Amino acid sequence: MVHLLTASRYGIFRDELYYIACARHLGAGYVDHPPLIAWITWVVLHTLGLSLLALRLLPALASGLLVWMTAMMAREWGGGGYAQFLAALAIVPVPVYLILQHWLTMNAFEPLCWTGILWAASRITLRRDPRYWIVVGVLVGLSLENKYSIVFLVASLTLGFLFTKERRWLKSSYFLGALAIAMLLFLPNLVWLARHGFPFLEFERHSRESDSRILRGPVSFLLDQARIMNPVLAPLWVAGLAWFFTRRGKALRCIGIAVLVVILILLVMQAKNYYVSPIYPVLFAGGAIAVERWFMQRNWLRVAYPVAILISGCIVAPLVMPILPIPQFLAYHRLWRGFTPVVFENEPERPLPQYFADEFGWEAMAQTTAQVFHQLSPQEQVKTAIFANNYGEAAAIDFFGPRYGLPLSISKAQTYWLWGRRQYDGQSVIVLGSDGRGDREFFRSVEPVARVQSLYSRADERFTIFYGRDMHPPLGVLWPQIKAW
Repeated sequence: MVHLLTASRYGIFRDELYYIACARHLGAGYVDHPPLIAWITWVVLHTLGLSLLALRLLPALASGLLVWMTAMMAREWGGGGYAQFLAALAIVPVPVYLILQHWLTMNAFEPLCWTGILWAASRITLRRDPRYWIVVGVLVGLSLENKYSIVFLVASLTLGFLFTKERRWLKSSYFLGALAIAMLLFLPNLVWLARHGFPFLEFERHSRESDSRILRGPVSFLLDQARIMNPVLAPLWVAGLAWFFTRRGKALRCIGIAVLVVILILLVMQAKNYYVSPIYPVLFAGGAIAVERWFMQRNWLRVAYPVAILISGCIVAPLVMPILPIPQFLAYHRLWRGFTPVVFENEPERPLPQYFADEFGWEAMAQTTAQVFHQLSPQEQVKTAIFANNYGEAAAIDFFGPRYGLPLSISKAQTYWLWGRRQYDGQSVIVLGSDGRGDREFFRSVEPVARVQSLYSRADERFTIFYGRDMHPPLGVLWPQIKAW
């Protein structure tokens, strides 16, 4: 409910703009992500519309469904009413969930995918019913179409079964059926990736080499988990991890091993700290069961711990959700400057954290670009390309541009490069997102024509707009060389 109440408070997020652009170029794959989010966005656009509330309805529903699933897991695994309540409550004040489930992105649905797979896998062992492999197969196939990181969970879960007596379930014909179903669902994207030379691998390599990537050592990575998941919840998920290796959790030890392997893999890979976040609902479920029993004779703790969780949520929520107007948020953020719940990228100091800054400045940039475009003669406008160096700028032009009379953009970034240069040859180009270096070598003349300057946007989205004439060599010749994945 809180997600829906705050859906329209700030602006549209960078990645939401990009997925809308992808939804207008439906296909079996994209350079930097699988296709499911584009298809979901297409359905939203053609049923609910383009409002922020419409875009963010499904992520809000996913958030609520995750709360319910976590409680139901705790019940199925032997937890009583208190354990179910505590497991559900634990999902609510998690900073990284409050952020990622606010937007229509792949990350809003990833925890559901992981939790569903692990819940179905647990039913194989608890109910001794291998038919649940079919559910696992369907969910894995859909998850592969949502985000490739699901391979870490699949590999870890397989090891979890292999390293316990539950390995016998791997011999079931249903397991082979699950593999076949998963591959069949993933096949369209796999074929697309193969036809395009697996561009995601190139994109991921460049992303890991980027200056914006935060490199964390093992200790910092683990400490980050407490921060992004809410420090008050750390005892709960630690207890949950331990519970899988107790006598009561023995039947689900394969799940505990899978969790450990996922954390280890991502730690060794120096992955982004929030990549682990989809694994925590199962830890909250297990931890709630352990805590319920431990609190049985400690009534004051049965009350005090949920109250502490609620208080922590009230403190954290304004830091990670668009609850407060910007002036009040800035004051509140300064008050808690020593505690920043989530940091996704290395970014220069700015008024707003990156996850909020990426919701500001897009329409203002389109307006400024339109002023430049409409200063050109009608003859020049027809042959003028709006070239964006970043997918966010390109997608913002495509989203806001029609209301300001702008043509669709072109870009060297991500899947925009595959969509091509349209009809443009480079005679007349408005350049967005350039730092002013390198442009002059491609044009016979380049001049600064405007400045994009939004107070609350990211620092790298405050730039000079350049206008270039007579690209050499022509854009058709240059296009294969400027790909930026």
